[in-house]
Amino acid sequence: MGIATTPNFCAAPNCTQSTQSDLAFFRFPWDPARCQKWVENCRRADVEDKTPDQLNKHYRLCPKHFETSMICRTSPYRTVLRDNAIPTIFDLTSHLNNPHSRHRKRIKELSEDEIRTLKQKKVDETSEQEQKHKETNNSNAQNPSAEEEGEEQDEDILPLTLEEKENKEYLKSLFEILILMGKQNIPLDGHEADEIPEGLFTPDNFQALLECRINSGEEVLRKRFETTAVNTLFCSKIQQTQMLEICESCIPEETLREVRDSHFFSLITEEVVDIAGEEHLPVLEFVGFLPYEADPEILAVKFHTTITEKWGLNMEYCRGQACIVSSGFSSKMKVVASRLLEKYPQAVYTLCSSCALNMWLAKSVPVMGVSVALGTIEEVCSFFHRSPQLLLELDNVISVLFQNSEERGKELKEICHSQWTGRHDAFEILVDLLQALVLCLDGINSDTTIRWNNCIADRAFVLCSAVTDFDFIVTIIVLKNVLSFTRAFGKNLQGQTSDVFFAASMMENIEVYHEFWFEEATNLAAKLDIQMKLPGKFRRAQHSNLEPQLTSESYYKETLSVPTVEHIIQELKDIFSEQHLKALKCLSLVPSVMGQLKFNTSEEHHADMYRSDLPNPDTLSAELHCWRIKWKHRGKDIELPSTIYEALHLPDIKFFPNVYALLKVLCILPVMKVENERYENGWKRLKAYVRNTLTDQRSSNLALLNINFDIKHDLDLMVDTYIKLYTTKSELPTDN
Repeated sequence: MGIATTPNFCAAPNCTQSTQSDLAFFRFPWDPARCQKWVENCRRADVEDKTPDQLNKHYRLCPKHFETSMICRTSPYRTVLRDNAIPTIFDLTSHLNNPHSRHRKRIKELSEDEIRTLKQKKVDETSEQEQKHKETNNSNAQNPSAEEEGEEQDEDILPLTLEEKENKEYLKSLFEILILMGKQNIPLDGHEADEIPEGLFTPDNFQALLECRINSGEEVLRKRFETTAVNTLFCSKIQQTQMLEICESCIPEETLREVRDSHFFSLITEEVVDIAGEEHLPVLEFVGFLPYEADPEILAVKFHTTITEKWGLNMEYCRGQACIVSSGFSSKMKVVASRLLEKYPQAVYTLCSSCALNMWLAKSVPVMGVSVALGTIEEVCSFFHRSPQLLLELDNVISVLFQNSEERGKELKEICHSQWTGRHDAFEILVDLLQALVLCLDGINSDTTIRWNNCIADRAFVLCSAVTDFDFIVTIIVLKNVLSFTRAFGKNLQGQTSDVFFAASMMENIEVYHEFWFEEATNLAAKLDIQMKLPGKFRRAQHSNLEPQLTSESYYKETLSVPTVEHIIQELKDIFSEQHLKALKCLSLVPSVMGQLKFNTSEEHHADMYRSDLPNPDTLSAELHCWRIKWKHRGKDIELPSTIYEALHLPDIKFFPNVYALLKVLCILPVMKVENERYENGWKRLKAYVRNTLTDQRSSNLALLNINFDIKHDLDLMVDTYIKLYTTKSELPTDN
């Protein structure tokens, strides 16, 4: 049998007030001396042997037993007792008029000596208080000038009262709890209110952590907690929201301060995230969330306003912008990028190093079949990563299929254990793996030994149906072949060098190319026993004579191959603009690249676009000559720096101020591999937060705390900001 630990009624004799009423209820104090006074005044014989801790947890008094002066309503949603509050108003006789009542609160009868002692004690306490008050008044009267002088000195900064100091410490504790919850990805609400009856659990995770700290001996919280009405919100939802907003505003400050100091920065946006039913656009580098707008023109304006007004950055120093988005948002983000480019021509639109070029291009293709295929690929990868047993099952199928090519089989097994869907050659891998995936999913679904639960078997059936659809087969074959021209290009670009090219003649020969692609798709479909057919909606339209008769080959050429090739060519033209290519040519400043080019480079011409960023542009030519000579005639034991990061941290780099400035600009371009892991870690933590947190439990504030787990938080600043914004107002919003 469980023990009821939540009191339902006031602990005072002859009081029937319930905690379900609108009245505030107060805990017995933890302080032994004060607690003893409460017990004595209650005159409950059955509680005299209880410890202060037991009384604090299990007994409450309603406000009817306190003088009005002892109760303070600090805000519409908080009622507290004064620190020295003692209950003095009790009904100790009404039960005598009803001798048949079953009175459980046994009243302790006092002797005449005990009554005289209590009266004298009360008189002594009153006299002591009056004497202290009189001494204070006399002191002020004898030295008025000192008082006035103190007022003049503290006209701007008044000393904090004890109450104000305690309030700041209390708020600091609340901020610490919120920061902890954000870093550990603990939602404020611990359960669905609709599913669990009221009273079975603590109201939320925040309250539970707060009580845990109180029970661990945190004096400030304990003192505030024991004087607060038990059945009112200790920290309302509105107050939590206000504090989280302050946390959010303080988080980027450290990063923004660094950006302002170094001047240059780039803007990187991630895929749109659903946070509690609202779409948000993550802006990386500073890691903030911008409410997503369907209208790209409105989004562009709000994006610019956030950067310049909310974050206080000067867009004149923006040197790069990139977005990692799916096809549904790609066109809208290109509008945002183009609007920024119109105002700030040096904010070059580039690829982001965190996304493989081929996957970035594929995600941006505005063809529904491509979006569906990409989603299916991600789901298949996630399915096999649900458990080691599923990966082992796939390994066994690969071993059987690749008996004659063990080396490739071993390589594919290793790839399957990684997040291979983000690789440059993901589509080539998928084509090689497809037969193994189909056989494995088929086997899991039709297994008769009941090795897999119904959830896994059902999911395997759905995925097997998706990957054996002819539309899926044609789509991945087209993507594999179209992107074969950019696979090596992209891998090279996002590695150590930037010597690249693209076969632009593809569109001119699309008829020939598509014929080969479609033949490859039909052969793969035949190998997997997949029927070649048009998608259902087009078959139905043809039967209704709404569409002209099409062959499968001509249909896929017009709806898939042509728009995919056209889009990818245009994307490459946009992303590798003349400005972007000029910037990439400046990478020859890196000593290892200079060495590969036999120190025969011409950076000065390409650096013209950054001339306004140079401290001494007139001496650039002479400085570049000295930079080349320095590395060309280096000692035999000196190794050439191979990255921008290494070059920037050379001991004598400050003797080359123009080179230093150019390298600083280049290192923040989104296309460059980030040597500083801060952005990379933020991106990974954002992905993990979205993956591990239920949509309705996501919070942009808590997400920022989680992503920026390594940021040092200025609690004093947060507390001062909160007090300035909210506690000086005459009225605070309620959340009852």
